[in-house]
Amino acid sequence: MKAILLAAGKGERLQPITETRPKPLIPIMCKPLIYWHLDALSRIKWLEEIYVVVSYMKDRIVDVVKKHPIGDKVVFIDQGEELGTGHAVQRVVEEYGGIGNALIVYSDLFLDDWDLYKKVSMIGGNVIVGMKHSNPRDFGVLVVDKNNRLLKIVEKPENPPSNLVNTGIYKVNLDELKPFIEDLKPSVRGELEFTDVVTSAISSGIDFTVYSIPEGSWIDIGRPWNILDANKMVLDKLVGVTIKGVVERGASIKGSVYIGEGAIVKSGTCIEGPVYIGERVVVGPNARIRPYTVICSSSKIGFSVEVKASLIMENVHANHLAYIGDSIVCEGVNLGAGTITANLRFDDKPVKMNIRGKRVSTGRRKFGSVIGGYVKTGVNVSIMPGVKIGSYSWIYPGVVVWEDVPPRSRYMAKTEYYIEPLKQ
Repeated sequence: MKAILLAAGKGERLQPITETRPKPLIPIMCKPLIYWHLDALSRIKWLEEIYVVVSYMKDRIVDVVKKHPIGDKVVFIDQGEELGTGHAVQRVVEEYGGIGNALIVYSDLFLDDWDLYKKVSMIGGNVIVGMKHSNPRDFGVLVVDKNNRLLKIVEKPENPPSNLVNTGIYKVNLDELKPFIEDLKPSVRGELEFTDVVTSAISSGIDFTVYSIPEGSWIDIGRPWNILDANKMVLDKLVGVTIKGVVERGASIKGSVYIGEGAIVKSGTCIEGPVYIGERVVVGPNARIRPYTVICSSSKIGFSVEVKASLIMENVHANHLAYIGDSIVCEGVNLGAGTITANLRFDDKPVKMNIRGKRVSTGRRKFGSVIGGYVKTGVNVSIMPGVKIGSYSWIYPGVVVWEDVPPRSRYMAKTEYYIEPLKQ
């Protein structure tokens, strides 16, 4: 058996995060997303080879994957122009025809149970994994008969025929599907989609079994808040206190907390788990780290800085007097003193965010901001809920950021000040 991991997409809905890193390298508990997939695949002993289809920032993905323990088992295939999931599989078949049984996985998914890949690989015949979802309109909906045989896939329907959605995990015989892969035509969205291969195969009498997994055990990492969901899924499994760094006297640790090698938690700091602190992170003095926070390597959370339910990526500096709530802060960001990420609307309604030109609800009552890589903020900056700040941008002192900031921009106050001389 072979595995095909589709890792070529640009991740436009995840911007500004994907402006400075490809989607497969987004950290979940400070480990690249693609490593979670490779770890799971490495446990399938009968897996002969892994094909990783790349395109956007492909060199970075290749470099990271090669460092994984099974990196020497991986064959990279450049998709070139990204024409869809079906096109990605086409490229594999073109390069390495006669693959036979294959496990095909979208790299932007996250699982509660990573043994799923092994379980699915052991099922006979063609298999597609489904899960009941509260919002099936956003996904491909699976229609099945009483024997769990797939009848059809309806993509993002306005009136879903069921709440069982496609998770992007397949076990198929590619030799059997090869004619449908080669004859694949663009969908109504203008893409070559692998679901259309499945649909054509079903129409020709080829059976697919739907293997259902528990509701809530799969996350499609398609929008920024899904990254927080994935980190929370793992943090909920954190048990006990693990300290590989240094915790100074006077620091307080409650709940389940992991502190990595070389990390320092300074006196007066309060950590309320579940919390994950990566290698060489410095926290404090007098900082407060609240539940469901992940802080990745070499970041500094300094004096009187409070972080709540957020992902802090690598080499972030928030040295003093800042609040980071329900937010994502990308690598290399420097937050000036008094920087605040507001995370709650006055009307208590779910926070909205601009995603590819559309205003989309996060479904969250509390959600802060997404700050792209290498952003700098001046002192006393306030960022409103749902705002995105593009990578490499500068936010000038004293500014309230009400709107999204494009990458490589300077955002400054529009108010004109008038100085009147004192009367003698």
